[in-house]
Amino acid sequence: MTEIVLGVGASHSTLMNTHWEETLHKDRAGRFRDALYAAREELAAARPDTVILVGSNHFRGFWLDLIPSFTIGVGECLASGESGTPKGPQPVDEPLARHIAGELVDGGRFDVAFSARLQIDHGQSHAIQYLLDGLGVEIVPLVVNVFAPPLPTLDRCERLGRAIREAVLAFPGDRRVAVIGSGGLSHRLPWPDWRDPRGDDEEFLVGAWLDGRDNWRDYDARRRQIIRAAEAAINTGFDNEFLTLLEGGKAARITEYTTERLEEVAGNGAQELRTWLLMAALLDHVPGRRLAYESIPEWLTGMAVAVLDPTTTPG
Repeated sequence: MTEIVLGVGASHSTLMNTHWEETLHKDRAGRFRDALYAAREELAAARPDTVILVGSNHFRGFWLDLIPSFTIGVGECLASGESGTPKGPQPVDEPLARHIAGELVDGGRFDVAFSARLQIDHGQSHAIQYLLDGLGVEIVPLVVNVFAPPLPTLDRCERLGRAIREAVLAFPGDRRVAVIGSGGLSHRLPWPDWRDPRGDDEEFLVGAWLDGRDNWRDYDARRRQIIRAAEAAINTGFDNEFLTLLEGGKAARITEYTTERLEEVAGNGAQELRTWLLMAALLDHVPGRRLAYESIPEWLTGMAVAVLDPTTTPG
C-alpha cells in the first residue's frame, strides 16, 4: 500500500550559503535554519521512501524558449549547483514519477509536461540540501512555473495537488511518500515581466532567460548583483495570514487571489506559494504546524517552515 506520510513547506534562499556572515539578523536566520533541521528530523521520523519535491525554477533549468506550467521529472534529474547548493545527479523514483504522469494524462485531468532529463536549481535543490541530506530517499521532482507569465492559476495548482494525491494513493507499489513545497513567502525580486522589459537591467535579465540554456553561468555574476541591490519588500501580515490558514487546514482559500493581486500584495516571489498549495492539497489540507516564521530583509524574504502531519492534529 502507498501512503502519504508527511508534508513540509519551506522557504529557500541561496543567501544562506553565500552571505551568512553578512546577514545582520543572525538570530532570525538561525531560528529559520534550526526549523529546517527540525523539519528534517520529522521527515526522518516519518521514514519516507520517496519525496515529491515541488519547487520553482529560476531560469537555470527552464528558459523562455520553452516554459511549461508543470513538469514532472521521470528520468534523470540534474541539479545546477549554483550558490553552494547540491550539484549533479539526484535519485529519482522513476516508477512512481511515470505512474503519476500517466495517471494525470490518462485520466484526462492534466496534460502535464514530463522530462527524462530534468535540470533543477535551488528552487528544489535548497530543500535537498537542508531537508533531505542523509535521508537516502528518492525524489519525484515537480517544477511549477511561477516566474514567466502567464502563470497557472492558484486554483489550477490546488486541483493538480488533489489529482496527484489520487494518483499517488493508486500506485500499485508499496511506498511511504512525503511531500515538500519549496519557496515563498512574501518577497519581491527585481525581475521584469519578460514581455515588457524596461531599462538595461531588465533587458539583460530577459536576454539571460532566453539565451541561457547552454551558458547560464555566464550571466550569473551580473544577475546576482541586480538581486543583491534590490530592496526588501516583505509583507509580514500577509505571511502570517497565510500560515494561519495553513495551520487551520484552509490553505485553499489562497486561491481567491488572482496572480496579479498576489503580486501586488506580497511581491512576485510570493507566486512560489503555489508550491505550498500543491503540497497542502497532496496532504488533503490536514491542519499544519508552524515551525518558524522570520522576516529576513537581507534575504529579501519572509522565511517560513511548516509541517503537515496526517497522523496528528495540532493543538
